[in-house]
Amino acid sequence: MNRKMVFFDIDGTLLDHHTRTIPASTREAIAELRRLGHEVAIATGRGPFMFRSIREELDIHTYVSLNGQYVVHEGSVVRSQPIPKPVLERLHESAKTSNHPIVYMAAETMKCAETDHPFVVESLSSLELDMPDYHPNYFHEEDIYQAMVFCEAEAEEAYRQGFDLQFIRWHRYSMDVLPFGGSKAEGVQAMIERLGFRREDVYAFGDNLNDIEMLRFAGTGVAMGNAPETVKLVADVVTRDVGDDGIWHGLKAVGLL
Repeated sequence: MNRKMVFFDIDGTLLDHHTRTIPASTREAIAELRRLGHEVAIATGRGPFMFRSIREELDIHTYVSLNGQYVVHEGSVVRSQPIPKPVLERLHESAKTSNHPIVYMAAETMKCAETDHPFVVESLSSLELDMPDYHPNYFHEEDIYQAMVFCEAEAEEAYRQGFDLQFIRWHRYSMDVLPFGGSKAEGVQAMIERLGFRREDVYAFGDNLNDIEMLRFAGTGVAMGNAPETVKLVADVVTRDVGDDGIWHGLKAVGLL
């Protein structure tokens, strides 16, 4: 058997976007992938501390997290690329001036530079996450791999023009902030280089804008049926909705099950 490596996004891919649970068919499909000898990994914008329970439920301990900035294989760090602190200092001041809350994400936790802002509460509650602790200068103390700026879409362009960073919107009130060129694809590449997989033997499943580079990079990119058209257009295969056994059907469609 030609062994493959399969990467799965979490929200809207592994997790049903309505029930916020992992469908039984997805758990069974991943167990069967393993039984067949394939390598299984998670690729997410979340920090490692945000999906511990999912790793435990699926027994997956290899992951690309923080949109490629922090990559781990079975407890061993493969890639670590924090945002430079002088850049974070400028971002902090700009967001503060514009009254845009900002959350800083390290590998083990996240802190918010403002307390109880409705944009932060609404965005994070969509992921079933609590409001982070208040710590306005957290970026001085830890390596920060990703930030979130909370603002409406019309404020995006000023950030894009003002910073050599990537801004990826994932909620109407929130953008992920990454080092320029950072993406899940970069993390996937670091992982497969470490493990010795060829690009053509890589499969990736995703449903959102931060999955586009990964779907393009993978030998076979699979978009979920619940993905927007911009994501489906870059995929090699479009499967069913996550809640309609999308992972199981997608793995069948590409010949892995």
